[in-house]
Amino acid sequence: RANAQEATPAVDLSRLSPIVTNPFFPLASLRSTVLEGEEVDPESGETFQTRVALTVLPETTTVAGVEVTVAEVKEYEDGELVERTLDYYAQDADGTVYYLGEQVDMYEAGTVIGHQGTWLAGEGENQPGVYMPADPAVGQVFEQERAPGVAEDRSTVLAVEQAIVTPAGELSGCLRVEDLAPIEGGTGEKYYCPGVGIAREAFEGGSLELVAFESTAPSTPSAG
Repeated sequence: RANAQEATPAVDLSRLSPIVTNPFFPLASLRSTVLEGEEVDPESGETFQTRVALTVLPETTTVAGVEVTVAEVKEYEDGELVERTLDYYAQDADGTVYYLGEQVDMYEAGTVIGHQGTWLAGEGENQPGVYMPADPAVGQVFEQERAPGVAEDRSTVLAVEQAIVTPAGELSGCLRVEDLAPIEGGTGEKYYCPGVGIAREAFEGGSLELVAFESTAPSTPSAG
């Protein structure tokens, strides 16, 4: 087993494809997901409703010379857009999903007020991170974000083959991971479920549950 220092081996960018089929993050067959929940403001103690909507965009783009799939994520607090992110992903031939960066727009009262957290692989010391291993195993550590000083999130697999019940239905075969965000501070947990990606999230002061998802029609499996 690789230790944390070896968690992210050097990646051969020429092997990466924008077609992301890893069952725990199947962007090739996923159109959208919506998670809803609530969060407590640590300063005021007030509770607000949160909504995170992910949409897989039809157009690819290029990051670090790699063609990537783009997922647009919009975050709302009490119905008001607070953040819009374009996330860039590609998949290795072995099934590992790599994260090649994000373009972040922070909003206040409908106006962009900043881009905190933006990073792209290939700029400065930024490297592609492993967003989802090809075959996750308990105890495995993977670095999702590798932008020193900007984004350094890493995940540890806590359990596999988990079943959860969400407002969008019962899901099985899920992966439970712990997230560590060393820059922002704090940890959280996520469940990634086959066919839908993130289906449940818990973090300090709040949580989210999958309430809806839309997939493309499943393709006919090829023989072999």
